[in-house]
Amino acid sequence: MTLAGQRFTADDFRRRALNQSGAPIDEAWRDHGDHLLNPETILEVADLKLKDAAVLIGVIDDQDAPRVILTQRTATLRKHSGQISLPGGGIDDTDASPEEAALREAEEEIGLDPALVEPLARLPVYLAGSGFRIVPVLSLIKPGFSLKPNPDEVAEVFDVPLSFLMDPDNHRQESRMWQGRVRHIYAMPYGERYIWGITAGILRTLYERLYA
Repeated sequence: MTLAGQRFTADDFRRRALNQSGAPIDEAWRDHGDHLLNPETILEVADLKLKDAAVLIGVIDDQDAPRVILTQRTATLRKHSGQISLPGGGIDDTDASPEEAALREAEEEIGLDPALVEPLARLPVYLAGSGFRIVPVLSLIKPGFSLKPNPDEVAEVFDVPLSFLMDPDNHRQESRMWQGRVRHIYAMPYGERYIWGITAGILRTLYERLYA
C-alpha cells in the first residue's frame, strides 16, 4: 500500500514504533533527517560536548485520526525563541531515563499528565548545533486530557495530523546560513504554522524510521 493510500491509526503507529526498520537506534543517528543533508557539519557537532535532552513525540490516541502535539515557544526564551517545538528539555540528574525527562518536561511546559502518556520507543538521537543531544521519545496520549501551557516557555499548544506530518510531499528541503556556512534543513509548513529546524528534522526521522 502506498503512503497516500494507507490508513493512519494509533494502533498502526504503536506497531510501527515498536518494530522500527533501519540500523539499531544507537548507530542510526547519522543516517536520518537533516543529518544526512549536512554530513560534515553533523560530524563536527558530534565532537562537541553536548547537553543531554529529551523531547516527547506525543501522538494523541484518536484511533482513526491520530495527531501530534506541538508547541509554539515564547519569544523571550534564550534559545529557539518563537519556534515550533516538541515538548521537552534537558535531562536532569534526577531523571531516571530520557522517557522520565520527556514526561517531566511535558508536564512542566504544557501541563500534560504523565499518567495519560504511554511511552513506546525512542528514535535515534538528534544532534543540535545549539548544543544538545536530543532523545526523541515516541508515545501515545490518551484522549480527554487537559493542557495548561507554562507562559514562561510556551506561547501556544496545538496539534497536527500524523498523516500530514508523515506525508513526504509536505517535507520541503531548504537552506540557510548558520555560523557562516550553508545549513540544509527540512520544513513542513502547516497552514499558518512553519515547522522547521530541529523539530522538522526529528519528524523527518520519524517518517524515515516508521513510514518510508
